[in-house]
Amino acid sequence: MESIITREAAWELLRKYNKDPFHLQHALTVEGVMRWYAEQLGYASEVDFWGMVGLLHDIDFELYPEEHCIKAPELLREGGVGEEMIHAICSHGYGITVDVRPEHLMEKVLYATDELTGLIWAAALMRPSKSVQDMELKSLNSWHLSEDYLFFTTSQ
Repeated sequence: MESIITREAAWELLRKYNKDPFHLQHALTVEGVMRWYAEQLGYASEVDFWGMVGLLHDIDFELYPEEHCIKAPELLREGGVGEEMIHAICSHGYGITVDVRPEHLMEKVLYATDELTGLIWAAALMRPSKSVQDMELKSLNSWHLSEDYLFFTTSQ
């Protein structure tokens, strides 16, 4: 994986284009889920890359919702993000606004979990910690999610 910008620089870049607390929280949630999947699926050496993709995946959504994943490359390049990460980020708009197909397992995980994080976030809000950091999959089972479903969705 290519060298990536720092987590701090990515957070500042995201905040440059996103002010809504919901969008910022969504980005943090997707980052956490992506980092978890990197560990679980044997990509521990790429955990920071996967997390950064999750953090920045909606960078253009707040300002350009009709051009989501179309404006992202411009904003990301301006922030020093490399092409491999840009491709990964844009792939979650496949079939909606762009024709960038999710190829790598990480891109498929992003594509599948982006929408599911709303459900995950709702479950987290019911926890005493109000966090996904200490959440286990069994916490989501009552929401009718299963590891098999998530893996099947991402392996297509």
